Amino acid sequence: MNMKPFLSFAVLLVACATGLHAAEKPNVLFIAVDDLRPELGCYGSPIAITPNLDALAGDGLLFNRAYCQQAICRPSRASLMTGARPETTGLFHNYVSLRELQPDILTLPQHFIANGYETVYCGKIFHKGDTDEGVSWSRRPVKAVKGMKKPGGTFALPENKKIQTEDRQKMIAKYGEAAKRGLASGPAYEKADVPDTTYVDGYNTQLAIATLKELAADGDKPFFLGMGYKLPHLNWCSPAKYWDLYDPATIPMATETTSPAGGAAMGLHASFELRTRSGIPKSGPLGPELSRTLKHAYLASTSYVDAQIGKLIEALEAAGVRDNTVIVVWGDHGWHLGDMGVWGKATNYEIGTRVPLMIWTPDMKVRGAKTDSLVELVDIFPTLCDLAGVAKPEHLEGHSFVPLLNDPNQKWKKAAFSQYPNPALREWAANPLSPAMRETWFGPLISEVENRIKQQQGDKWDRELFEQHLTGFAMRTDRYRLVLWLDRRKMDSAPVYVELFDHQTDPSETKNIADENIDLVKTLTQQLNAGWKAAL
Repeated sequence: MNMKPFLSFAVLLVACATGLHAAEKPNVLFIAVDDLRPELGCYGSPIAITPNLDALAGDGLLFNRAYCQQAICRPSRASLMTGARPETTGLFHNYVSLRELQPDILTLPQHFIANGYETVYCGKIFHKGDTDEGVSWSRRPVKAVKGMKKPGGTFALPENKKIQTEDRQKMIAKYGEAAKRGLASGPAYEKADVPDTTYVDGYNTQLAIATLKELAADGDKPFFLGMGYKLPHLNWCSPAKYWDLYDPATIPMATETTSPAGGAAMGLHASFELRTRSGIPKSGPLGPELSRTLKHAYLASTSYVDAQIGKLIEALEAAGVRDNTVIVVWGDHGWHLGDMGVWGKATNYEIGTRVPLMIWTPDMKVRGAKTDSLVELVDIFPTLCDLAGVAKPEHLEGHSFVPLLNDPNQKWKKAAFSQYPNPALREWAANPLSPAMRETWFGPLISEVENRIKQQQGDKWDRELFEQHLTGFAMRTDRYRLVLWLDRRKMDSAPVYVELFDHQTDPSETKNIADENIDLVKTLTQQLNAGWKAAL
């Protein structure tokens, strides 16, 4: 849909009338972490070493059941940053830009600029290509820190840089531009005995700290500082000291490693994103030794990011502005680490859609609490508006969770909503399959997935439908997860397939019980169709 401009004259009047001095409004430290599932100590992980995030949660509020709107980077971030759901933004994959689809939509930092804030970011906040320079950001971050060298790429070790270069050259020679979309990305992980700033997340943290010092010194406006971490997104490259925090033999592996019984054949993909990496099998299982190494790499990356967040919060305190700053930490979607036999994001299941989310404010009444209330990433925009005392734009499709900061156990929304176009027959960026994908080693994997879908769906199989138009719409209630697989061209038609999981008896979503609960499916379908407004 083509959306009209959201920045109303009334909002501008509010901005002008209030004066908006720094002392009157809180700063915002807005921390995004890519591909981070709730694999943290504060979420009950028996292995993750994340003392800084644990400490923040221990003095703030942690959300046990927070969900993204689509488990892929660009649509998820676009939804969060605009406060609008994917059906409104129209953004369903990584290869179309937000402003291309919605040139006039109002973003969270853009709205804060209109209300007297200085806004700036380091790292990854929007997805690449959606950074919105000059619109969402009022100033540039510090460009460099004296004596600190900017990272020269993903890898620190020469041998891994060589592998990446050679892989890319081979793929580009064979597939041209299509290869640049990730057909060759080098090794999946790296352990190197190097300083934190050798990799981009450590380097960007230092830029953010230097920028924070400038913002605090200026002091004439409240600030909105975004810091976006790229890890634990592939490739999992982190300094050796974070790997050494873990004994590989003690790392617990996924216990449910098969697809749900009776689940949708199109509900899971073939781990395409991971398989593009050098040294990863292009078909079949990964094997126990490699699987353990990969999870070790993910955990090391998570601990590395945790350490950087600790440095950033320490700098906030050193600058003397912690007591007037709201801190929010969020992940853009979940990640399967062998769960359901999948490595990657891009599903409609609990593992793919559940995200870490925590918030700290200077004056919250309840500290160190956890809430089981259902919240969504789209709720962050209105929440920060309330905390900053600025008007909420009319277009927002989320619900402020500020009341939960003082009463985490109160009655809350009835459902959270996510969606994803057919994961099995999409590339890892959620875009339709390209010819190059069929020509590479992915060809046999795609055929295997297709055959599985054909066997399950029978006469319903149609290539155009399943590749181009089929989308899973998911709803998470207090007890259930419902997934309706719908033809986007005929949204009022009967679902192509239905999945239902009972989290009271089956929290790992191992069995689809839709066929044996027809009346319940009907009731929940009516609830899903009623949409997010009816869930409040």
